[in-house]
Amino acid sequence: SIDTNEKIIYLTFDDGPHPIATPFVLDKLKKYNAKATFFCIGKNVMAYPDIYKKILKEGHRVGNHTQCHLNGWKTDTDSYLTDVAEAAKHIDSNLFRPPYGRIKSAQAKKMKDCTIVMWDVLSGDFDESLSKEKCLSNVITGHTKPGSIIVFHDSQKAFPRLSYALPATLDFFAKSGYTFNSIK
Repeated sequence: SIDTNEKIIYLTFDDGPHPIATPFVLDKLKKYNAKATFFCIGKNVMAYPDIYKKILKEGHRVGNHTQCHLNGWKTDTDSYLTDVAEAAKHIDSNLFRPPYGRIKSAQAKKMKDCTIVMWDVLSGDFDESLSKEKCLSNVITGHTKPGSIIVFHDSQKAFPRLSYALPATLDFFAKSGYTFNSIK
């Protein structure tokens, strides 16, 4: 989380851009004048460059989420860093989020130019065994507080739960006096 007493939360979206989920997210964010941070996979940026450009054009931040969504715990350090560097050719950002939240300390130590961004609230929208209501509950009745960094996923797999939980999250926190910022 980010230390603040102000009613600000930080919505983040992992795994995009995606041709259906990302435009949906952008549309919902716009309705609430919300800014967010999108941790993009390099190969998806290559596949959907116009959607990536739209994220930036609409004033959101982006971050590197590797080229191929590698699990740092299961990947040797040199291969992992090569994959991160490949993604950096397509994603102009010093922000980095390791897929699955898994990164070895040796990998992190070699990423001196990056700010590694984790989270304190996980929606669980990627988990097909969870209901859309449970994903919303994970955010609203979870540990969300001023400064929380919340994870959603703009992906095909998460979309059935994201499409329910994100609008309800925006509505709930907006009515509670919160604003939504991108990570600086």
